[in-house]
Amino acid sequence: QVQLVESGGGLVQAGGSLRLSCTASGLTFSRYSMGWFRQAPGSEREFVAAIAGTGGGTYYADSMKGRFTISRDNSKNTVYLQMDSLKIEDTAVYICGASSQGVAGSTEWYDFWGQGTQVTVSL
Repeated sequence: QVQLVESGGGLVQAGGSLRLSCTASGLTFSRYSMGWFRQAPGSEREFVAAIAGTGGGTYYADSMKGRFTISRDNSKNTVYLQMDSLKIEDTAVYICGASSQGVAGSTEWYDFWGQGTQVTVSL
């Protein structure tokens, strides 16, 4: 049974930083590209960043470039999202996904999803 468990969310002031983690079990982690998405109330799931199974390739949504950094540690079955210079509009539930089809920005390419972790950015 595959499980993806996110952690690290919370309340932060605008301009601050958070690091999210997503730990996987039940799959061969290095064979999956991993992605982060986010979803605000009343909105569709939005792509944030993705990373290849080996960690050699990364892909970001344009609005996150330069502020967010995705990385992974295959020895720990964990993918990270470092978020800096946070803005009010970054408030959302952040969800990680695992894709067997490569680095992808579209939800239909993902095989498994976590439950998400809430990030709230305040003034």
